[in-house]
Amino acid sequence: MTFDPSLPSGQNASATSAVSKDGRPTYQQTYTIAPRTGRAVQLLKGDILTVTNPSGHQVCDFWAFRIPNVKEYMSMAHCHTALNNILPKPGDELVTNNRTAILRFLEDTSPGIHDTVIAACDAMRYQQLGAKEYHDNCTDNLRMALTAIGLSLPAIPAPFNIWMNIPVARDGAVSWEPPLSKKGDYVCFEALLDCVAVMSACPQDMTPVNGIDTQPDRLEFSVTK
Repeated sequence: MTFDPSLPSGQNASATSAVSKDGRPTYQQTYTIAPRTGRAVQLLKGDILTVTNPSGHQVCDFWAFRIPNVKEYMSMAHCHTALNNILPKPGDELVTNNRTAILRFLEDTSPGIHDTVIAACDAMRYQQLGAKEYHDNCTDNLRMALTAIGLSLPAIPAPFNIWMNIPVARDGAVSWEPPLSKKGDYVCFEALLDCVAVMSACPQDMTPVNGIDTQPDRLEFSVTK
Protein backbone atom coordinates (compact mmCIF):
# COMPACT_ATOMS: atom_id res chain seq x y z
CA MET A 1 0.00 0.00 0.00
CA THR A 2 1.32 3.46 -0.91
CA PHE A 3 1.63 5.77 2.08
CA ASP A 4 -0.64 8.82 1.84
CA PRO A 5 0.14 11.42 4.54
CA SER A 6 -3.28 13.02 4.13
CA LEU A 7 -5.32 9.94 5.14
CA PRO A 8 -6.20 9.53 8.85
CA SER A 9 -6.23 6.19 10.63
CA GLY A 10 -9.60 6.99 12.24
CA GLN A 11 -12.15 9.75 12.62
CA ASN A 12 -13.25 12.31 15.19
CA ALA A 13 -14.81 15.79 15.30
CA SER A 14 -11.68 17.36 13.79
CA ALA A 15 -13.15 16.45 10.40
CA THR A 16 -16.37 18.38 10.95
CA SER A 17 -15.46 21.39 13.12
CA ALA A 18 -13.92 23.82 10.63
CA VAL A 19 -14.15 27.48 11.66
CA SER A 20 -15.42 28.16 8.11
CA LYS A 21 -15.32 26.50 4.70
CA ASP A 22 -11.85 27.90 3.93
CA GLY A 23 -10.65 28.27 7.52
CA ARG A 24 -10.93 32.07 7.63
CA PRO A 25 -11.94 33.17 11.15
CA THR A 26 -14.10 35.98 12.42
CA TYR A 27 -11.71 38.47 13.99
CA GLN A 28 -11.82 38.65 17.81
CA GLN A 29 -14.10 35.62 18.08
CA THR A 30 -12.97 32.95 20.55
CA TYR A 31 -12.94 29.43 19.12
CA THR A 32 -12.72 26.23 21.16
CA ILE A 33 -10.67 23.17 20.26
CA ALA A 34 -12.44 20.28 21.93
CA PRO A 35 -10.31 17.82 23.90
CA ARG A 36 -8.57 15.25 21.67
CA THR A 37 -9.39 17.15 18.44
CA GLY A 38 -7.77 19.68 16.13
CA ARG A 39 -8.79 22.78 14.15
CA ALA A 40 -7.19 24.78 11.37
CA VAL A 41 -7.35 28.54 10.85
CA GLN A 42 -6.27 30.58 7.84
CA LEU A 43 -4.10 33.58 8.72
CA LEU A 44 -3.33 36.55 6.51
CA LYS A 45 -0.01 38.34 6.76
CA GLY A 46 -0.17 40.56 9.85
CA ASP A 47 -2.85 38.56 11.67
CA ILE A 48 -2.23 37.80 15.35
CA LEU A 49 -3.11 34.32 16.59
CA THR A 50 -3.57 33.80 20.34
CA VAL A 51 -3.74 30.23 21.70
CA THR A 52 -4.97 29.84 25.28
CA ASN A 53 -4.64 26.96 27.74
CA PRO A 54 -7.73 27.24 29.99
CA SER A 55 -6.82 24.27 32.22
CA GLY A 56 -3.10 24.99 32.27
CA HIS A 57 -2.15 21.35 31.74
CA GLN A 58 -3.14 20.84 28.10
CA VAL A 59 -0.45 20.51 25.42
CA CYS A 60 -1.05 22.02 21.97
CA ASP A 61 0.59 20.41 18.94
CA PHE A 62 1.01 23.33 16.51
CA TRP A 63 1.84 23.58 12.81
CA ALA A 64 1.85 26.26 10.11
CA PHE A 65 1.66 25.77 6.34
CA ARG A 66 2.25 28.46 3.73
CA ILE A 67 -0.62 29.10 1.34
CA PRO A 68 -1.31 28.48 -1.44
CA ASN A 69 1.76 26.17 -1.51
CA VAL A 70 1.27 24.01 1.59
CA LYS A 71 4.35 21.98 0.66
CA GLU A 72 6.23 24.76 2.46
CA TYR A 73 5.64 24.51 6.20
CA MET A 74 7.08 25.52 9.55
CA SER A 75 10.00 23.19 10.24
CA MET A 76 11.36 22.58 13.71
CA ALA A 77 14.67 21.28 12.33
CA HIS A 78 15.16 24.47 10.33
CA CYS A 79 14.09 26.57 13.34
CA HIS A 80 16.83 24.90 15.41
CA THR A 81 19.40 26.14 12.92
CA ALA A 82 17.88 29.60 12.53
CA LEU A 83 17.57 30.17 16.28
CA ASN A 84 20.66 28.25 17.44
CA ASN A 85 18.31 26.84 20.04
CA ILE A 86 15.67 24.13 20.47
CA LEU A 87 13.48 26.40 22.60
CA PRO A 88 11.72 29.25 20.74
CA LYS A 89 10.97 32.36 22.80
CA PRO A 90 9.12 35.63 22.24
CA GLY A 91 10.79 37.71 19.57
CA ASP A 92 11.95 34.69 17.56
CA GLU A 93 10.98 34.17 13.94
CA LEU A 94 9.91 30.61 13.14
CA VAL A 95 10.97 29.43 9.71
CA THR A 96 9.85 26.98 7.04
CA ASN A 97 11.55 24.07 5.32
CA ASN A 98 12.57 26.72 2.76
CA ARG A 99 14.15 28.79 5.59
CA THR A 100 11.56 31.55 5.18
CA ALA A 101 10.13 33.25 8.27
CA ILE A 102 6.45 32.28 8.54
CA LEU A 103 5.49 33.28 12.12
CA ARG A 104 6.89 35.59 14.77
CA PHE A 105 6.55 34.33 18.33
CA LEU A 106 5.20 37.45 20.05
CA GLU A 107 4.17 36.63 23.61
CA ASP A 108 4.23 33.80 26.15
CA THR A 109 2.71 34.08 29.63
CA SER A 110 3.90 30.61 30.67
CA PRO A 111 7.38 29.75 32.04
CA GLY A 112 8.41 29.21 28.42
CA ILE A 113 8.89 25.45 28.51
CA HIS A 114 7.83 23.95 25.17
CA ASP A 115 9.09 21.14 22.92
CA THR A 116 10.41 21.06 19.35
CA VAL A 117 11.98 17.59 19.40
CA ILE A 118 9.16 15.07 19.75
CA ALA A 119 7.06 13.91 16.79
CA ALA A 120 3.27 14.24 16.91
CA CYS A 121 1.54 11.25 18.45
CA ASP A 122 -0.11 8.89 15.98
CA ALA A 123 -2.06 5.64 16.03
CA MET A 124 1.11 3.53 16.03
CA ARG A 125 2.51 5.43 19.03
CA TYR A 126 -0.55 4.50 21.10
CA GLN A 127 -0.36 0.87 19.97
CA GLN A 128 3.24 0.83 21.19
CA LEU A 129 2.06 2.25 24.51
CA GLY A 130 -0.49 -0.56 24.85
CA ALA A 131 -3.71 0.81 23.33
CA LYS A 132 -5.84 -2.05 21.98
CA GLU A 133 -8.30 0.08 19.99
CA TYR A 134 -7.98 3.19 17.85
CA HIS A 135 -6.81 6.16 19.92
CA ASP A 136 -7.32 9.78 18.91
CA ASN A 137 -3.98 11.34 18.00
CA CYS A 138 -2.44 14.61 16.88
CA THR A 139 -1.33 13.34 13.48
CA ASP A 140 -4.87 12.37 12.53
CA ASN A 141 -6.20 15.62 14.02
CA LEU A 142 -3.83 17.50 11.71
CA ARG A 143 -4.94 15.48 8.70
CA MET A 144 -8.63 15.95 9.39
CA ALA A 145 -8.39 19.64 10.31
CA LEU A 146 -6.75 20.43 6.97
CA THR A 147 -9.16 18.24 5.00
CA ALA A 148 -12.05 20.07 6.71
CA ILE A 149 -10.97 23.33 5.02
CA GLY A 150 -10.24 21.75 1.66
CA LEU A 151 -6.48 21.19 1.96
CA SER A 152 -4.51 17.97 1.56
CA LEU A 153 -1.60 17.28 3.87
CA PRO A 154 1.65 17.08 1.88
CA ALA A 155 3.75 15.70 4.73
CA ILE A 156 3.68 15.24 8.51
CA PRO A 157 6.05 17.87 9.92
CA ALA A 158 7.32 17.73 13.47
CA PRO A 159 5.09 20.05 15.51
CA PHE A 160 5.87 22.92 17.83
CA ASN A 161 4.58 21.25 21.00
CA ILE A 162 3.37 24.24 22.99
CA TRP A 163 3.51 23.74 26.78
CA MET A 164 4.93 20.23 26.38
CA ASN A 165 7.69 19.55 28.94
CA ILE A 166 10.35 17.19 27.56
CA PRO A 167 13.63 17.83 29.41
CA VAL A 168 16.77 16.85 27.50
CA ALA A 169 19.56 15.54 29.75
CA ARG A 170 23.27 16.13 29.17
CA ASP A 171 23.58 12.60 27.78
CA GLY A 172 20.77 13.28 25.28
CA ALA A 173 18.10 11.31 27.11
CA VAL A 174 14.59 12.76 27.24
CA SER A 175 11.84 12.35 29.82
CA TRP A 176 8.09 12.87 29.66
CA GLU A 177 7.02 15.39 32.29
CA PRO A 178 3.85 17.35 33.16
CA PRO A 179 3.54 20.89 31.76
CA LEU A 180 4.79 23.82 33.84
CA SER A 181 2.11 26.12 32.44
CA LYS A 182 -0.79 27.39 34.57
CA LYS A 183 -4.49 28.04 34.02
CA GLY A 184 -5.13 30.70 31.42
CA ASP A 185 -1.60 30.86 30.01
CA TYR A 186 -1.44 31.89 26.37
CA VAL A 187 0.96 32.35 23.47
CA CYS A 188 0.69 34.80 20.56
CA PHE A 189 2.05 34.57 17.03
CA GLU A 190 2.12 37.07 14.17
CA ALA A 191 1.69 35.72 10.65
CA LEU A 192 4.61 36.92 8.53
CA LEU A 193 3.12 35.19 5.46
CA ASP A 194 -0.35 34.06 4.46
CA CYS A 195 -0.58 30.64 6.09
CA VAL A 196 -2.77 28.05 7.74
CA ALA A 197 -2.13 27.25 11.41
CA VAL A 198 -3.30 23.93 12.82
CA MET A 199 -3.73 23.27 16.53
CA SER A 200 -4.39 19.92 18.21
CA ALA A 201 -5.52 19.51 21.82
CA CYS A 202 -3.19 16.55 22.29
CA PRO A 203 -5.09 13.33 23.19
CA GLN A 204 -2.14 11.87 25.11
CA ASP A 205 -3.44 10.12 28.25
CA MET A 206 -0.91 7.28 28.49
CA THR A 207 2.07 9.44 29.56
CA PRO A 208 1.96 12.46 31.93
CA VAL A 209 2.62 15.13 29.27
CA ASN A 210 -0.92 16.51 29.79
CA GLY A 211 -0.50 16.39 33.57
CA ILE A 212 -0.52 13.72 36.23
CA ASP A 213 -3.97 12.23 36.93
CA THR A 214 -5.58 14.61 34.43
CA GLN A 215 -7.42 14.04 31.18
CA PRO A 216 -6.93 15.89 27.88
CA ASP A 217 -8.75 19.21 27.98
CA ARG A 218 -9.85 21.93 25.59
CA LEU A 219 -7.84 24.76 24.09
CA GLU A 220 -9.04 28.13 22.83
CA PHE A 221 -7.81 30.50 20.12
CA SER A 222 -8.67 33.82 18.55
CA VAL A 223 -7.36 35.92 15.66
CA THR A 224 -6.98 39.70 15.63
CA LYS A 225 -5.63 42.10 13.05
